[in-house]
Amino acid sequence: MINVLVWNEYLHERMYEGVGRIYPRGIHGCIAEFLGRCDDMNVKTVTLEDEDDALSDEVLSETDVLIWWGHMAHDKVSNETVDRVVRHINGGMGFIPLHSAHHSKVMKKLCGTTCNLGWRNDDKERIWTVSPMHPIAQGIPEHFELPHEEMYSEPFDIPNPDEVVFMGWFAGGEVFRSGVTFTRGGRIFYFQPGHEEYPTYHNETVQRVIINAVRWAAPVTRAHRCIPVENRKRLPE
Repeated sequence: MINVLVWNEYLHERMYEGVGRIYPRGIHGCIAEFLGRCDDMNVKTVTLEDEDDALSDEVLSETDVLIWWGHMAHDKVSNETVDRVVRHINGGMGFIPLHSAHHSKVMKKLCGTTCNLGWRNDDKERIWTVSPMHPIAQGIPEHFELPHEEMYSEPFDIPNPDEVVFMGWFAGGEVFRSGVTFTRGGRIFYFQPGHEEYPTYHNETVQRVIINAVRWAAPVTRAHRCIPVENRKRLPE
């Protein structure tokens, strides 16, 4: 079984009635629901309000893939939590930052860049599968469309990714590297669609991408994970 932990701020859904109608159980609840239908996944959720130990070394050591959705409260995540999460990603845990998590402290620390990009509201997005042989692209058509999505555009200030799996095109003519992979000990997949005002995570193709990404990002076995230095027991002299 792949142990998946879905982290979400869970703020927009409670602050804005329209968002709450789209995601009555929160974005994390929506993602956990469709992942939970997979026979090979054990899915748990955690939000910004939860106690610090919800992302403790013990919890992260048992997590194969961490999914992260954040937008308005990146600064509310403690630096200690960020350091802990990054340490586990560097030790082999998979990481899937979604949409505005490009500006999360975790993503910035992993990339070593600003992760800035161009953006504006409300547009149609056509997502092109540009690496059709990649495991994350299996079962995904040549392209698919989202009738409404927040526009993200290049330049996207990230290091050169290992692979670009998806490219987004918007009705205004903008393009964006919408699905990219990195390796930092563990496998990382950033996926751009997912603005909270639209039912993007109810889209079956988007769900398939995330399911594929979880399977791709999971370490082969938990035994292949490196133990963070702070947790290693001293060997007898």
